Amino acid sequence: MNPFRLIFRRRRIYSDLSEELRQHLEEKTEQLMRLDGLSRQEAEQAARRAFGNRTVIEERSRASWQWPAIENLLRDIAFSARLLRRSPGFTFVAILTLTLGVGANTAVFSLLNGLLLRPLPVPDAQRLVLLKLHPGPIAYSFCTPLFRALEARHDIFHHAFATNSHEFQFRGKNGNEQVDGAMVSGQFFDAMETAPQLGRALTPGDDRKGAAGYGVVISDSFWKVHFDRDPNVLGRRLMLDGVAFTVVGVMPPGFIGADATHRPRLYIPLSAEPLVDGPYAMLDQSYQSWWLRVGARLKPGVSLAQANAALAAASPAIMREVITDPKWSFFKADRESLGVSAESGAAGFSNLRTEYRSPLLMTFALCVLVLLLACLNLASLLLARSASREREIATRLAIGASRRRLIQQLMIDSLLLAVLGTGAGLALAPLASRLLVNMLTHGSQTLYLDASIDWRVLLFAAGAAVLSTMLVGLLPAFQATAGDLVQHMKDGGRGSTKSEHRRLLPKALLTLEVALTMVLVTGAGLLGASLFRLYHSGQGFDAHGLVEVNIDPDRQPLEGPAVIRLYRDIAERISALPGVRAVGYASVPPLSGSSMMSSEHAPGGGDRDVYTNTIGPGYFDAMRTAILEGRDFNTRDLPDQGGRVIINHAAAKMFFPSGDALGKTLAGSIPGKPERIETIVGIVEDTKYSTLKEPAPPTVYYPISADGHNKKPSFTAMVRFSGPIAPLAAAIRGILTSVSPDIPEPSFHTMDKEVDDSIAAERVMALLSIFFAVSALLVTGIGLYGVLAYSTARRTSEIGIRMALGAAPSQVIGLIFRENAWTAGAGCVAGLIAAILASRAVASFLYGTSARDPWILSASLAILCLIAAIASLVPAVRAASIDPMQALRSE
Repeated sequence: MNPFRLIFRRRRIYSDLSEELRQHLEEKTEQLMRLDGLSRQEAEQAARRAFGNRTVIEERSRASWQWPAIENLLRDIAFSARLLRRSPGFTFVAILTLTLGVGANTAVFSLLNGLLLRPLPVPDAQRLVLLKLHPGPIAYSFCTPLFRALEARHDIFHHAFATNSHEFQFRGKNGNEQVDGAMVSGQFFDAMETAPQLGRALTPGDDRKGAAGYGVVISDSFWKVHFDRDPNVLGRRLMLDGVAFTVVGVMPPGFIGADATHRPRLYIPLSAEPLVDGPYAMLDQSYQSWWLRVGARLKPGVSLAQANAALAAASPAIMREVITDPKWSFFKADRESLGVSAESGAAGFSNLRTEYRSPLLMTFALCVLVLLLACLNLASLLLARSASREREIATRLAIGASRRRLIQQLMIDSLLLAVLGTGAGLALAPLASRLLVNMLTHGSQTLYLDASIDWRVLLFAAGAAVLSTMLVGLLPAFQATAGDLVQHMKDGGRGSTKSEHRRLLPKALLTLEVALTMVLVTGAGLLGASLFRLYHSGQGFDAHGLVEVNIDPDRQPLEGPAVIRLYRDIAERISALPGVRAVGYASVPPLSGSSMMSSEHAPGGGDRDVYTNTIGPGYFDAMRTAILEGRDFNTRDLPDQGGRVIINHAAAKMFFPSGDALGKTLAGSIPGKPERIETIVGIVEDTKYSTLKEPAPPTVYYPISADGHNKKPSFTAMVRFSGPIAPLAAAIRGILTSVSPDIPEPSFHTMDKEVDDSIAAERVMALLSIFFAVSALLVTGIGLYGVLAYSTARRTSEIGIRMALGAAPSQVIGLIFRENAWTAGAGCVAGLIAAILASRAVASFLYGTSARDPWILSASLAILCLIAAIASLVPAVRAASIDPMQALRSE
């Protein structure tokens, strides 16, 4: 019979064995009584002598049927479970501590896994690469001719593809609605190697300008919602942005495209971009428009290193072919220095990956510190707790138990705690991951991040459990089984001078724990102070009571100056609404994540890159941006009266250091347009457009009338109002419907939320670091209290003698307080040094805050001292209330 099966049937087998041995003895006894004429008592004694030790025989027989290692393991688990049940308070604290440490680590690792490690659900995703430009800020943005040149590199790539996200206006059964989609090149689906579940995918033949009719591939979810999974959907016509497309295929349910954080529901050919993107026609703007994200599937046999070597060699020739102007430049990038490289694309594109990689890695480092802190705390508690089991362990060693066997049993205690804590942490990790995803994703576009548990997360959790077991259990197990057995049996659970050195180890671990907590608390203080200063950094506008209204005129019939008049009509109607204080238009609202650039120069000066923004009259009033000199735009600022611009203070300092900018002229041009001369009519306060962490860029503002050369310019209305936003949004929707029914429903965003979203990474880091710091303080307080309480309980007789000899309660309280004071003091000093040394790690995440801010370091020190004092209070008061006579009588 299989020994493993015998483990689960051992009770019945052992019972049968005992009964069989009893029967053998009974037969031997009856034989002796019958043949030798002995009495029963004499026969039983003789039978036992002849038969041998029944217990030994029974144990040897059992050993031949069992796996001793598994039997011992099961007994140790049962014994450890009984011990944990008998100490519910300790068990609860231990499991809660590990749940916090393991759960936080697992949640953040799940996020990192979904963002950096989880491959796209396509065949052989490891062969996918993402293409990147260097140097310069355009990184993952490519122009059309550069992509087409790379698409033809069949010596490196099996298939190269380009994609761009697009929100379509879809005319469905219930009117117009906005649908997330993507424009993709002809080789996109070939590179993904995923066949449609119905029909066909888009091909290079679909991605040809002037193709006879355009096809669209729809997602499974779009097919379900809008066509109720009708198998006859192929050939149906969809009106997208007013253009007719024919459904040619339906993708399978698991297909998400090439972007890990976006879920397109519609895919159209890249060549259709001029039709759906209205007046912009990015496809036709050559190297003046960098708008595509490019990826590829490597050719079989070509490695990533080989692809990069080939791209590095070919880049100069490709750039000269694509960028025909030798003087072209964009920030720090020029034609001669620009190159293309490839990186792993297994996890697909992700805007979040670039934005949150560093903050998430820093958060993960904080999580690891919290887990280490939890393990140190439990190790300290187990060391103190094992002191009360000295007599038990010494007795077991004295009667023959091996040290290895006892260490195994003590490690099972730690393993059981680690498994329970890891299990609870794993159960809470998905909830924490979803919370983190909600904190990370922001803005008007819905972002997706798959932070579900897969084999990588399970493997990580298993590793955390093993690591926790080793960190928590090894030191207490070796400490508990070492030393003088006789002395341990005499001392039992009482303290003695000979065992005094055994009490130093828990204190050493607690000192390290306090030091780590000091580092976490200091880091949380720095990040929290940085976030506070970032909120109050001088944005250049008042976000409270300000709302963005995004208006898209692409589908209405008016063009050019008529569209400008339409905007003015809309602004006048909005201004008349109750509660509206001011209305102004901007082509680029602050903190929107987008920007427009141009080159400008003052008379006699060289070209300088500046931000540009096209605004309407009243914009600065709505934003509450101060006009420092000159005036605002008005309706008389027309293009045929000469160019007029307003510049911010940073631009005035850059172009006119002497400070006499008002009335001067600038000469500038936007790429692809003729140079124009502009007169400066106003200077305004600096406004931060990209991020709150960076200084306000030099900015040039153009009047809204100057954008009349665009057929259908798109602006965002900045509305300052007082009162609830819901009635205002309803009234503005009604105004847009009445003036132009073809304008899609606008989106509304409060500037308070835009400010919050712009510093989401900093806010998440600050909030999580504060959470971890509070958790660390709680864990450290529990550790200081637990170790001191165990230590005080073992010194009951000593304290009783001191009090019997005249020690006052206040002296006893001081004695106990000093025990924790030395531990906390040493830990704080060590943590202070570590925090100063580690300050460089957080310096890049700080704004307006020194990594060695003395006020924050002092506050962290004070908080830790307060926690140590609170943790010492209860054991100290309990020690001072000991009855000396009762303590001595117990001896």
